[in-house]
Amino acid sequence: MYIDPEVLERVNVWLTPTFDTETQKTIKDLIAREPETLEESFYKNLEFGTGGMRGIMGVGDNRINKYTLGKNTQGLSNYLKKQFRNQKIKVAIAFDCRNNSKTLAKLVADVFSANNIQVYLFSDLRPTPELSFAVKHLGCQCGIVLTASHNPPEYNGYKVYWEDGGQLVPPQDKEIIAEINRLKYSEIKFEVNNDLIIYIDKEVDEAFAKASIENGSFGTTQNDKNNLNIVFTSLHGTSITMIPKVLQQAGYKNVRVVEEQALPDGNFPTVVSPNPEEPEALKMAIDLAKKENADIVVGTDPDCDRLGIAIKNSTGEYTLLNGNQAMLIKTHFLLEQWKKENKLNGKQFVASTIVSTPMIRKIAENYKVIYKEGLTGFKWIAKMIKDFPNLEHIGGGEESFGYLVGDFVRDKDAVTATLLICEIAAQTKQHGGNLLSYLEELFLTYGYYQEHLISIVKKGKKGAEEISQMMKNFRENSYTTIADQKVIRIEDYQKSKSKDLVNNSIVEIDVPKSNVLIFYTEDGSKIAMRPSGTEPKIKFYISVHSKSKDGNIATKLNQQKLEAIISILKNN
Repeated sequence: MYIDPEVLERVNVWLTPTFDTETQKTIKDLIAREPETLEESFYKNLEFGTGGMRGIMGVGDNRINKYTLGKNTQGLSNYLKKQFRNQKIKVAIAFDCRNNSKTLAKLVADVFSANNIQVYLFSDLRPTPELSFAVKHLGCQCGIVLTASHNPPEYNGYKVYWEDGGQLVPPQDKEIIAEINRLKYSEIKFEVNNDLIIYIDKEVDEAFAKASIENGSFGTTQNDKNNLNIVFTSLHGTSITMIPKVLQQAGYKNVRVVEEQALPDGNFPTVVSPNPEEPEALKMAIDLAKKENADIVVGTDPDCDRLGIAIKNSTGEYTLLNGNQAMLIKTHFLLEQWKKENKLNGKQFVASTIVSTPMIRKIAENYKVIYKEGLTGFKWIAKMIKDFPNLEHIGGGEESFGYLVGDFVRDKDAVTATLLICEIAAQTKQHGGNLLSYLEELFLTYGYYQEHLISIVKKGKKGAEEISQMMKNFRENSYTTIADQKVIRIEDYQKSKSKDLVNNSIVEIDVPKSNVLIFYTEDGSKIAMRPSGTEPKIKFYISVHSKSKDGNIATKLNQQKLEAIISILKNN
């Protein structure tokens, strides 16, 4: 079968003595038996996206393996030495439950140590937010976590954190990529210096748990805590090492764990996808909740940075909150607590992203708190905290089920977010309500908002080309109406332009360029589209709202708007 000459050139590099015999044998087998897989494995280099670098494990430049991670780590080592000259450089490394994560984490540690860099390596799997915490806690210049979040089992990944505990942002990411691209695979130093690798666990665990409880607790009485029945699932991931402990230490005794999903397992045997954004992922937890008559179900993704929530409704069934709804509840509650304690003085902010619900801005404005909005990816919220040291960060969230309380961690943190949502649930139950009634009160105050996400999977080289063409089509087809509503503004983050179609004016968008396109209509609807930076998907984020104070009417009107917009998007 025909193999692209550029691909073949890349392949031949991997057939040199720099690479081990097992790797070379695998490549030769692909040449003979699976040329299409060979092309997918070599046609490009893996890239850093919104959440670091993720990819399928295997041989090749476009795969996660000892050589691609080794090259990344060597390039990062070189960069660290340039940035922190004459300093003792320290790096913290964590890993999740995925297949090969522990082995790959040790390999990354070996390369750092071979470059005379001190390594703090977690002795076993830990939540990603604990790695962010550890970077600051241990005074490291950098942190790495081996994870692919909620991607399928064949994936793994490599997330890089800087000394503030936040993920890499421009221009550092581009500078590090340039450093990596200058390297040859033969320049990777694999010769471990075990004297420079220190294993960490209990001391950091206890410090992180203590900080989580301090930041996530808000005066809930022990009686109210005892009255809340919780079902928790780790979906075979890392949160089992921390969330049950934190809830217990915070005083929550009635926590039932879904035992069938408690054992960390990178194959995720009980779910199709270990993603709490998917309703099916919480099915076993909801089944247990029905059996135990639980008030609330919480479940996390494998690296414990996203949190799914289900609430028992008035009929005894369980209603799933989406990421926007959970963010609204948490943010409003935090603002109310700060207000009660007279701590709001105009020097606080809450944060979200350009594809999340617009209602979050309205809540912040009502409390006269600064609202900041960034690109998709929690690294931008971490950057806000870093860039505005004179402002206090109260809470920040995104539609994809991530949330951060305060600033002791600089990434989305499902450990503290779990404790926070249990605090809200316990206090709300004490007053005869639940999180659903809490949300309904918010809608009555701020208007009924409803969001919907469409994710279209397009795998491989062909899929990437199709996604690129879809974005091109939306840019070139000048929409003046969507679902019979006038388009009043179009924001193109790739061009850094916001076009006002009413006044026929254009203003610059003052954020880094990103492949995102957003349409706003005269009735307040918002339609955003972007290719995922970490998965082979294009995503469409739709937000609609109604000013009706009648929940049933508002819901019906919003659903009609959603269906009309979805129909248009799927036919383009």
